[in-house]
Amino acid sequence: MARYGGPTPLGPGGEFDRIREILKDLPMAPGVRLGPGDDAAILEDGVVLSTDLSVEGIHFRLDWITAEEAGWRAAAAALSDLAAMAAVPAGILASVAVPGDGRLALALMEGVRGAAAKAGAPLLGGDLTRSPGPVMLDLTVVGRVTHPLLRRGARVGDGVWVTGGLGWAGAAVKAWMAGGEPAPEARQAFLHPEPRIKEALWLVEVAGATAGMDLSDGLAGDAGHLAAASEVGVVLWSRALKRLAPPGPQGLDLALHAGEDYELLITLPPDFSPERVDQFHEKFDLTLTRVGKVVEGQGVLLLPESGGEATPLPRGGWDAFRDATEPRP
Repeated sequence: MARYGGPTPLGPGGEFDRIREILKDLPMAPGVRLGPGDDAAILEDGVVLSTDLSVEGIHFRLDWITAEEAGWRAAAAALSDLAAMAAVPAGILASVAVPGDGRLALALMEGVRGAAAKAGAPLLGGDLTRSPGPVMLDLTVVGRVTHPLLRRGARVGDGVWVTGGLGWAGAAVKAWMAGGEPAPEARQAFLHPEPRIKEALWLVEVAGATAGMDLSDGLAGDAGHLAAASEVGVVLWSRALKRLAPPGPQGLDLALHAGEDYELLITLPPDFSPERVDQFHEKFDLTLTRVGKVVEGQGVLLLPESGGEATPLPRGGWDAFRDATEPRP
């Protein structure tokens, strides 16, 4: 397995400016094939490691969802990082901090164990402690990979593809914040995201994916990371994105910026055929949609639905430090 050098370049955003400062002058550690900046780290023996923190009031609210549902989505978000690398899960470790007598942890861990079991990731251990509030879940996932899917590797002329729908989890949050109840499909998207582990393996091994990642912070921002890592530009197509988004005037904005989708963003060779798309759909009962192309240059551009000239697309999306009063996404 190749050694991939130092930290993977990140796209724009205030949160990522802070990460760049943290990673500045970081040496490559012995025994590490891929360090920070991608969706997970890879050790020389093919072990893949990632960690994901979920905080009450930022990533979920217990007046919107149950503790078990919060545990499920936290584990699914962490396991999605393994899917992003085309890694097979080996296990999950869970550290939980809750107020009171600790009983809330039982419900949270029911959700964690449910999501982990569905993904084939046994619970390996963790930690439990008391918190004065909020509830916090820190999930570490372990996997193995032979042919990793990296953010670097997209080539000019490749197609830009996504699995599933976009913006539905964000539609659920928008409904809750307005004091209403989300549509059933939006609520389901928020509560039970599916780590696309088997799909990622197929896209690498059968379809020849050149680069990819999972969609956690919104397509516009995440495409920016892929573009920066691959040293290319990405043009996204409004018309294709609207077909994947919730109906209504805000659908495109939700698809681009809301985040929490945990679908795959993939670049595939230009000769990827419609027959292969049909094979994917038949095998996984999931859509695979081309939403753009890789071009020379840098950054992310958006082609309007009416056609014409593509224009630079602001990152938007989730920034953990932009507004401490605003729940994610």
